[in-house]
Amino acid sequence: MKKLQVNFDEIQKAMEDVSRDTFDYYLDTDTGDVISFSDEILRDMQSRLYEDEYDEIDEDIEYIEYDEEPDLPDWMLDEADLALEILLDESGRYVRIPERSSHTAYKSMEEFIKTVKDPTLKERLTHALQGKGAFRNFKDVLIDYPRERKKWHGFNAKTMKREIIEWLRSTGTEPMSY
Repeated sequence: MKKLQVNFDEIQKAMEDVSRDTFDYYLDTDTGDVISFSDEILRDMQSRLYEDEYDEIDEDIEYIEYDEEPDLPDWMLDEADLALEILLDESGRYVRIPERSSHTAYKSMEEFIKTVKDPTLKERLTHALQGKGAFRNFKDVLIDYPRERKKWHGFNAKTMKREIIEWLRSTGTEPMSY
């Protein structure tokens, strides 16, 4: 297994961005860096590479030459180049960081509730998990309990660290924290 220094907080933030409607995240398995890209850049680069879903890039290609240069602001050009590198990567250097499953996040909240000693809060949190909007309701209840909210964040971080380690190991990586 490849040992790699990673920033658990950055990976956690990426995994907890479950909507992925603005950004997507990759782990550079050479450096341990978390790379985030705007969804717009990724879609633009993919559309330039694959005009339709059946296009393929030749294996012996050394560089990409566009029919027309991308019309991007200067600050986005480096990001576009890196996005291309990731999209064309066949070595496995760049691994997409998956979203945290709602099932796993829900189980984590249920486990946290078991640690709560205040019966009123325990009941409110249990009720918050019922029905639609459970995640938002859970967090909203904790707003009134700053000490317990802090405990929740610590509990969640520990749970996420275990999930991140499990995911990294599934990619052949043994994580070491910064």
